[in-house]
Amino acid sequence: QVHLMESGGGLVQAGGSLRLSCAASGNIFRINRMAWYRQAPGKQRELVAAIADGDTSYQDSVKGRFSISKDNANTAYLEMNSLKPEDTAVYVCMFLIATSAYRTYAYWGQGTQVTVSS
Repeated sequence: QVHLMESGGGLVQAGGSLRLSCAASGNIFRINRMAWYRQAPGKQRELVAAIADGDTSYQDSVKGRFSISKDNANTAYLEMNSLKPEDTAVYVCMFLIATSAYRTYAYWGQGTQVTVSS
């Protein structure tokens, strides 16, 4: 059993910053990929940023403003700067976790609301 716990969302004015975190716990053999998605009302879920094997990738709209990172304790972070109203969404983390040498699953966090006021 694996559990992801998110924290760090909230309300911020445009131009402000927030830092999200997502911590994994449970039966973890190895974490292969960590990613952040977001879903705004009436829109499809979209990939915001991902990190795997030390390489990072970003959606074009957040490049230069958002930064994904991880620590050695199964936690991923999303540093969000220069926030815009269009960044308003529910942010959800997703980890690809190997629970053994032979099994890998995608696990999702519960989501955290980020609201950017103009």
